[in-house]
Amino acid sequence: MTLSTATTAQLDQMIAELRGGEHAWARESLSSRRALLRQLQAAVAAHAEQWVRVAAGIKQLPAGSPLLGEEWTSGPWAVLGYVDALADTLAHLEQGRDLLAGCRVGTAPGGRVSIGVLPHDSFDRLLLSGFRAEVWMEPGVTEQETRERAGLGLLAPELTAGVAVVMGAGNIFSIAPLDVLYQLYAYNRVVLLKLNPVAEALLPVLAAVFAPFIDRGYLRIVTGDASVGDHLVTHAGVDAVHLTGSEATHDAIVWGTGEAGRAAKAAGTPRLDKPVTSELGGVSPTIVVPGRWSKADIRFQAEHVATQRLHNSGFNCVAAQIVIVSRDWPQKREFLAALRDAFANAPVRPAWYPGCDVRVSGARRTHPRFEAVGGTPERTVLWGLDLGDDGERAFDTEYFGPVLGVAELPGTGMVFLDAAVDAANERLHGTLGANLVIDPRTRRRLGPRLRDAIARLRYGTIGVNAWTGVGYLTARATWGAFPGHPLDDIASGRGVVHNALLLHRPERTVVYGPFRPLPRSIMTGECGLTPKPPWFLTNRTAATTGRRLTAFAARPRWSALPGIFASALRG
Repeated sequence: MTLSTATTAQLDQMIAELRGGEHAWARESLSSRRALLRQLQAAVAAHAEQWVRVAAGIKQLPAGSPLLGEEWTSGPWAVLGYVDALADTLAHLEQGRDLLAGCRVGTAPGGRVSIGVLPHDSFDRLLLSGFRAEVWMEPGVTEQETRERAGLGLLAPELTAGVAVVMGAGNIFSIAPLDVLYQLYAYNRVVLLKLNPVAEALLPVLAAVFAPFIDRGYLRIVTGDASVGDHLVTHAGVDAVHLTGSEATHDAIVWGTGEAGRAAKAAGTPRLDKPVTSELGGVSPTIVVPGRWSKADIRFQAEHVATQRLHNSGFNCVAAQIVIVSRDWPQKREFLAALRDAFANAPVRPAWYPGCDVRVSGARRTHPRFEAVGGTPERTVLWGLDLGDDGERAFDTEYFGPVLGVAELPGTGMVFLDAAVDAANERLHGTLGANLVIDPRTRRRLGPRLRDAIARLRYGTIGVNAWTGVGYLTARATWGAFPGHPLDDIASGRGVVHNALLLHRPERTVVYGPFRPLPRSIMTGECGLTPKPPWFLTNRTAATTGRRLTAFAARPRWSALPGIFASALRG
């Protein structure tokens, strides 16, 4: 059952149906659960064009725009990759095989266990050449414990955990489907998904995609306003809640609104007596480590940083908001000029997400050194931010739009990097994602000290020469805030999603990418064979590449690779 406008009675009926569906879910074998995933995979492939067309309508993107590549890669492609990885996990469990078989298991600073999750197979090595990712487990978690506990709820599929309400996101349209799948398979719960009103037009697509789960009583989907969400999360028949959104939304759900909510939070008495997990965004940094860069390096990395902010018009929980550069870097002025140009000259697109004008005007009102750089009326750079200023709102407020701040610190090498890590940890609100940009020569000079600096960053995903959004797209990686946020100081949330290996007690994901694209990467001795990535704002063939990647993810085959490479190289 799916409803675009649900009455209280209908919501109660849905929850009652899911209570019954839970018993059937408990009886589904690992094999049948895997078969459901394969049916879902086929349905996503069949409705991918419709999915992207509806998404483009919501985001006001014209047909034929290269920016549609964002909707292909962060929509059906992301879901297809995850479904395939999760189905592989179920196959391993069915056969009694180690879920980490084929993964590189190593160590990370602090005695942590690391699990290589990208590349996973030959196709990854070709399509994402030069990119790799690893999941670091929490300190104290042993390799033996990691192997034994991997699988989470699927280790005992008959022991279901009730009904979960998923409060879907309205900005990236793979978030809600991926969150639903994580509740079903990792937590072993049946699900009621409430779509964000912004994404209401996607209801028919998601209903068709998830039809096998809906028909069996394992999923219900509704839309509606805050009153619908409030009824669901407080319902006695709901056992757990997961939400993606803002910290304010989280606190309204957990503590309540108005004076009563503030009093409950102060007293430490949440109104919900059920588990609540969340992904809530924050103020994400990009640390630019000074080095000797060519003009081409400066242009490329300026586009890279602009992409980190302007992808999806800036409406991403993990969009970079604060760029930290060295004031002693001889190339600082050249880089900042290139960054300004990349920000201003990025493709024009609407500021489509509600409330953007209010957030942008608020940022400009509190920062007299702002610059409206052009390109679109909303694009704003906040120059000269002081990381020593405890009252600087850009460090505490997620602007969720095309607003980028620039801050400077003294020093070079490890002196600068240590100071930047401290500033990111102590001054910026939230722990979802952090980015580092560092050239190969400087990286070699820092040696293992770079990895130690990464270990000190308290963020759930860290990208080194790769936007943390790549971590979101990596199916076997984890996605979520750094562990440890209490309900009354939730920051970027608690718990993880994605995590197709179903790892127990992961701490973070670290993603590495090439500093230079093909062909300059080869000329300068890097291993990456990747041209300009399809998620870059200036990629001219992003839509074609995204469509072909999606078709490949639905049915991986060697014969599809030449077409993907041909499109990618023209980007």
